[in-house]
Amino acid sequence: MTTGHRITVERGTEHVRVVRDGQVLAESRRPLLLRETGLPVRYYLPPEDVRTDLLTPSDTHTYCPFKGTASYWSLPDAPDLVWYYPEPKEEVAEIKDHLCFYEVETVTG
Repeated sequence: MTTGHRITVERGTEHVRVVRDGQVLAESRRPLLLRETGLPVRYYLPPEDVRTDLLTPSDTHTYCPFKGTASYWSLPDAPDLVWYYPEPKEEVAEIKDHLCFYEVETVTG
């Protein structure tokens, strides 16, 4: 990794919920928290905790030199809303196939 750039992945216990237009897209109590230098904490959720039946695969792919190549899922009115790494780099192997949304809320209690 580049000097000064760091990524850590840890198991979280936060209650994470993703809601869009009143519809729950994901809800999990077992997120992976990815912390990356200069970026907000990202919650990667197990696919079993995501309503993938509401999402459609996108043709979009992006490359991160630290995590690998990401693939995306979309809603009809929200292209590329969710991303995941089907084959992440070894340093972040835990996030394999976990889904990450741009906006999530954490629920206390």
